[in-house]
Amino acid sequence: MAALSSTSCLHSLAGHERYFLSCKTSQFSKPSFIKPSLKKPRFSVPFCIKQSDLDQKQIKQESSREEDKEEEDDYWVVTAVRSKYNEIVIVDTVDARYLLLDSTKNAHSVINKGGENWTDSYWDEFASLPPIVPDGPIAIYGLGGGTAARLILELYPSVQLEGWEIDDILIEKTREYMELSELEKPTPKGGSLRVLVDDALSPSEDVSGKYAGIIVDLFADGKVLDQLQQVQMWHDLASRLMPNGRIMVNCAGIEEEKVVTNEKPKLVLGDSVWMLNPTIKVMSEAFPGQVYWKRTPDSEGLNFVALTGGEPDLSDWSSKVPVRLSEPVKQWKLCEDL
Repeated sequence: MAALSSTSCLHSLAGHERYFLSCKTSQFSKPSFIKPSLKKPRFSVPFCIKQSDLDQKQIKQESSREEDKEEEDDYWVVTAVRSKYNEIVIVDTVDARYLLLDSTKNAHSVINKGGENWTDSYWDEFASLPPIVPDGPIAIYGLGGGTAARLILELYPSVQLEGWEIDDILIEKTREYMELSELEKPTPKGGSLRVLVDDALSPSEDVSGKYAGIIVDLFADGKVLDQLQQVQMWHDLASRLMPNGRIMVNCAGIEEEKVVTNEKPKLVLGDSVWMLNPTIKVMSEAFPGQVYWKRTPDSEGLNFVALTGGEPDLSDWSSKVPVRLSEPVKQWKLCEDL
C-alpha cells in the first residue's frame, strides 16, 4: 500500500460529516507494504475515501509517475474512524487487508488472504528474534493489527507475546476486522498474545527485567517516534530485558544517501550507510559496540532494522530460523565507524 502524498478526503455519509486528512511524505516514513501480485505503484498517490454504514464504496488509486498512462486499482473501505491518536482506515484489496494509520496513510499492518502469513517486508525480520533470546515473554511495542505477532506464533507456537498499543479504538477495530482476537487465544502448544492498551514508552506497570526480547515498531506521522531519538529512552528499554535479552527495531529509511567527501557528494552504499539513519545512530551511542544493523532489499522497501546485544553467532542463528530467513540473518553487521 503506497503512502499518500497529497490531501485526501474521508467522507462519512453516515455521520453527515466531511473532514480532510492532510497527508505528508518523508524519506523517514515507515515503508509502505506492497504485495508484488497486486502490482501497486511504489510511489505516493492521492485517493479519496468514501464510506457509509450501508455499503462500502470503492477506492480508486490513480496516476503513475513511472508511466504516462493513468492506472486505477480497486480498494474497498472496511471501516474508517478517527481516534484520539490516529486516523484509522482498514481497506480490502483482492489479495489482502490493510491497516492504514495517521495522515500518511502508510500501511501499519497487513493480513494476506489465503492464510499466508509471510509478508515479504520488514515484519518478517521480527520472526528471526525468538531463537536468539532466552526463554521468556517477548514484547511487541507498536502491535498495530498484529502482523508480526501472527507470523511469530505460527513459527514458534509456544512463545508468549505481549503486544503493546496505546490506542484502544485501534485495538477494538483490529479485533473486529483484522482477526486480532484470534491471536489472543492460546495455541495448541500454549503460546498466545496478551494485548496491553498502554503507553509502551511510559508503562503503567513495572516491567523491569521482564522480557527476553522487545520488538520496537513505533511510529507517528510516518516517522519513528521522537522519544526514540534519545539515548536515555534506549537505556530505559534495555532495563526491561532479562539477562542476555535483545531489542529488535524497525528503524525505517534514511533521508538522503549522500555524504560530502572533499566537497563532492558521494553515494553511500557500503557498511557506513547505517550512520545516515538517526535511530540506529542514537542506538549505537546508547550501546557502543552492541548494535547490529541490516537493510531489507529494494523489493521490501530498503528498510533498516537494528538489533542490540552481544555478537550473534550468525551460522548458529541461521540454522535455528525457518529456511526463508536463514540467509537474511547472515546479513547482520556490527555498527562500526568507518
